[in-house]
Amino acid sequence: MDPWVWAVLLMMLAMGLAILEVFFPSGGVLGFLTICAAVAAIVMGFQSGTAIGAGVLAAILLGLPVIIVVALKYWPETPVGRRMLLLAPTSDEVLPDSPEQKRRKSLIGKVGRAKSQMLPAGAITIEGRTIDAVSEGMAIEAGQPVEVIEVRANRVVVRPVEAEPPAGGGDELLAQPIEDPFDEEPA
Repeated sequence: MDPWVWAVLLMMLAMGLAILEVFFPSGGVLGFLTICAAVAAIVMGFQSGTAIGAGVLAAILLGLPVIIVVALKYWPETPVGRRMLLLAPTSDEVLPDSPEQKRRKSLIGKVGRAKSQMLPAGAITIEGRTIDAVSEGMAIEAGQPVEVIEVRANRVVVRPVEAEPPAGGGDELLAQPIEDPFDEEPA
């Protein structure tokens, strides 16, 4: 067999061993075999000719890092990767599925009224029940309509609902029109 064939076969063996080293913990044995196969491929390539040797060397120098990075990308999805990398559980996996939690989650989207001033925590009333809640960060006045937007663990998060503007302008100072002092006609 020609030396260039051995060079190509050893190069492919080195790439395969590099992938195996990523997926199977071997204590460095597969890594050592990868290096040996890569060096042997380069030597056999240069015995076949300078151009083939340079090509094998370039393929190994460029190919091995790319193969290792791609293999490491898929490693967490393998059984060994899942055992080595402990993923953080979601709140649904950790929290008990109690009737109280189901009742809180059923409040999402419902509208109630703030029973007390919320700075940002306070009490709200929904369907005749008083519930401790937290606003999204803004102050909410007592009596203002609020909507439940989220339930995080045991915390009910609300946001104010835009109430309809008062009809007739009311007696509020800000609801009155502004008088322009320059519109006066000379007498």
